[in-house]
Parts: sequence; structure tokens; C-alpha cells
Amino acid sequence: MKYEVHGELQPFLGGDSIPLIREVLTLGRRDSCDIPLRFPNISGQHAQLSFRNGYWYIRDLNSTNGVKVNGIRVQEKLLHPRDEITIGKRKYRIEYELPADRRALDEVVEEDIMSQSLLEKAGLERPKSSRPSPKSSSFDAGDFLLTDE
Repeated sequence: MKYEVHGELQPFLGGDSIPLIREVLTLGRRDSCDIPLRFPNISGQHAQLSFRNGYWYIRDLNSTNGVKVNGIRVQEKLLHPRDEITIGKRKYRIEYELPADRRALDEVVEEDIMSQSLLEKAGLERPKSSRPSPKSSSFDAGDFLLTDE
């Protein structure tokens, strides 16, 4: 049985590269994962890598310690060649070739999942940007009482 290699994960602290030989791969602590990562800070099913239209994507599978790409926690993200992926406390670099007839996709600006509180997302609290800011000048009660307006 021959697999086509679509890229590889290279561990930052040394070790063997992990060939990415399927179009959908699960990463996690369980033996049933395609890429088992047997470390205590890795969830049973931590993340999923998927290869779509010549590009790799990573998706967090509701893990406890999350997934970061280039230092930013993400829920799902398009991966560019040489992006740094952090799973738990383990860092990897993804290496793959973009299709010859394509260039790197310009990503739609993704929402930072940590940028809003749950109350803001639920509409129970005003967004921080629309909250009134305190006035820089102080209020003088004497001036207010003495004006004719």
C-alpha cells in the first residue's frame, strides 16, 4: 500500500519528522490517533490536521490545553508552510509544498476566540469598544452651578 506524502511535521526539539500521509489526521494521546503524542498535557483527541485543495488546516478538537499557530491560540486555521504549531507544550513546524498553480491563500481575518468574554458573545454585556470612556477633564460643580445655560 503506497501513501502520498503531503508534507511533514518537524519537532522543534529534535526527533524524527512525522510524515503527513493521509488527508485527515488526528493528533492526541490515544493509541487510536493517527499521530499519537503520549504526553500528559495532550488531550486524548487533541487536534485534527486536514489537507484540502493543496493546503493544510488544523482544528482544535475541544482540547484542554489548546492549539496555537505562530503563538496565537486558534480553533481552526489554514497553515502556511513553515508555520509553528504548538500542541500542549510541544512545538512543531509544518513543511509542505504549495501546489504549483497556486500561491499562498490570503486568509480571511479570523476571530480571536479569546478577544471577547462569553457574556459579550451572548449579547449580555456591551463590547469593550462601545463602552463609554471616562472624560479626561474633571467636572467642576461650582462652574456648573454658576453658568446661565
